[in-house]
Amino acid sequence: MNAEMLQKMASGKGFIAALDQSGGSTPKALRLYGIEESEYSGDEQMFDLIHQMRTRIITSPSFNGDRIIGAILFEMTMDRQVEGMGTAEYLWTQKNVVPFLKVDKGLAEEADGVQVMKPMPGLDELLARALDHGVFGTKMRSVIKLANPMGIAAVVDQQFEIGRQILAAGLVPIIEPEVDIHSPEKQDAEILLKAAFDEALDSLEDGQQIMLKLTLPSTDDFYADLVADPRVLRVVALSGGYSRAEADALLRRNHGVVASFSRALTEGLSAQQSEPEFDATLDATIQSIYEASLT
Repeated sequence: MNAEMLQKMASGKGFIAALDQSGGSTPKALRLYGIEESEYSGDEQMFDLIHQMRTRIITSPSFNGDRIIGAILFEMTMDRQVEGMGTAEYLWTQKNVVPFLKVDKGLAEEADGVQVMKPMPGLDELLARALDHGVFGTKMRSVIKLANPMGIAAVVDQQFEIGRQILAAGLVPIIEPEVDIHSPEKQDAEILLKAAFDEALDSLEDGQQIMLKLTLPSTDDFYADLVADPRVLRVVALSGGYSRAEADALLRRNHGVVASFSRALTEGLSAQQSEPEFDATLDATIQSIYEASLT
């Protein structure tokens, strides 16, 4: 494991940029960026356009390791190049930003108030490729919609089981059991989730560390124990459908938690902007998320 990356992830100031929209969420991401579905045909063109958008973000002068400690990539982004280098290699060597890879294959149908992850055939091969590209860690997402103890246990068990496989491969897993911000039982679900973490963390071997990516909680500083736990390298927050202003405000109230925003990061960016306009918008966004991540 890269000691410099580990140090940056443990104590660096800033946040993680989530640039990992996959097949299902890409059309929406492009539409918000000002590219309608009528302007491209087929997945190949769609993925070319989203890579152009990500490249524009990553190569922007305002996108660097001074305020951004990490970036999460979609598999196809890792396999592509930015300015003649693999995307993950470019992030670390040119921008001093620690690269992560989204490894899940999407969500299963809802059962017991949750959506666990679909099976991940070929995960070991993907993890080996990630290591070859200089990737530091991974991310995988489940969704919790109701405060169902069986469902939440299933989510956490699955996340940690695969997390141990990722640790064994030499990567640091970001475990992301998102609690739906619109859940009528959000706070109760968070209480159950936190209790499930206490047990799951005990399943790690001595010296192993994971990261947690969590919905901003209904009670401020609710995850303070996890922030302080030596087995948790970092607790990061997803924006979860909140606007950037809302997400930033909630984040400020959760000390030691840093952002890992996706849609809130690209809010306001447009394919139609000139380079100076694009960079100024991105710079202001990065600054606002950075400042909210410092509390």
